[in-house]
Amino acid sequence: MYKRGGVWWTCIRYNGKKIQKSLETAERKQAKAIEAKIKTELTEGKFFDKPVGQNKTFKDMMEKFMKEHAPKVSGNMRSLYKVSLKHLSDFFGELALSKITAGKINEYKQARKEKGGGAPSINRSLSMLSKAFSLASKEWEWVKENPVLKVSREKENRGRDRWLTYDEEKRLLDNSPQWLKEIILFALHTGLRQDELLSLQWGRVNLFNWTIIIQETKNGKPRTIPLTQIAFEILQEKAKVRNLKSDLVFLSSTINKIDRHNLRRAFNTALEKAEIQDFHFHDLRHTFATRLAQRGIDIYKISKLLGHMNITMTQRYAHHCPESLREGIEVLEKVDYNLTTVRENRHVS
Repeated sequence: MYKRGGVWWTCIRYNGKKIQKSLETAERKQAKAIEAKIKTELTEGKFFDKPVGQNKTFKDMMEKFMKEHAPKVSGNMRSLYKVSLKHLSDFFGELALSKITAGKINEYKQARKEKGGGAPSINRSLSMLSKAFSLASKEWEWVKENPVLKVSREKENRGRDRWLTYDEEKRLLDNSPQWLKEIILFALHTGLRQDELLSLQWGRVNLFNWTIIIQETKNGKPRTIPLTQIAFEILQEKAKVRNLKSDLVFLSSTINKIDRHNLRRAFNTALEKAEIQDFHFHDLRHTFATRLAQRGIDIYKISKLLGHMNITMTQRYAHHCPESLREGIEVLEKVDYNLTTVRENRHVS
């Protein structure tokens, strides 16, 4: 062990290999302890078992993540990634991955909360960070584990449970221009997210089989949705006047993808005219799910139609399906009991 530039270094020969490295301390006692640890790792065969990405930084990981993983998810998710990345980068910067521990991630959570960050936003950032570390661990072999898994998520308020009544639906449609009316009805009959609906292409529409395929989804997995009579008729009518300059099903007047801000303004104007309060475009998707649940469709099927990653996300609609539960207990009535015999046997007992 020797000193160079005020810092202790060690030089150890082990199995013909020369290991020379800084112990990163000017304190002799601490340097001795670090050197002893290195010798122990050498003896146990752990010293050379280092991840290939031991010198990688947070910035390196996120650049690779945005280049390789982000293109595989939906456009809406990519937009959320960009927002989350800004928050994460402001805190972690070019910090080495080896320095990003569960404790450091918890510090990030606290810093976000102190700046007024909400639970949903913080949790989205943690989810993105967790996915990046998962890839860095399992596929890139940059790190040994995902430290985000050791950090608890922020508690969020229960999701919105607002849906459209049939009276509100009629008023909304009566106060909407034709192009908006088609979008509203299609959303109510397919449960599509806004970007999924606006990005729908004719190449994903099968009028023969009455189905559509949503290729770019929030969870990255394509899903097939069967069409109702109304959804089918909307597509059938639009196919008759289809503009061959674009493959999009729903087009703006300039033959481009409908701008979500323009859609929001038109939708809010229609809501105001219809005197409907506290309703968002995404609530059309809630309405789709709620109506299915109210008619006794089981949660598993609703989950598949919505494209949820797991059934937990669909549980909010569980309280709407008493008829489904009724069907469950009605199977008990299919046994042909002789009630007279039952009473006699009970008397004998």
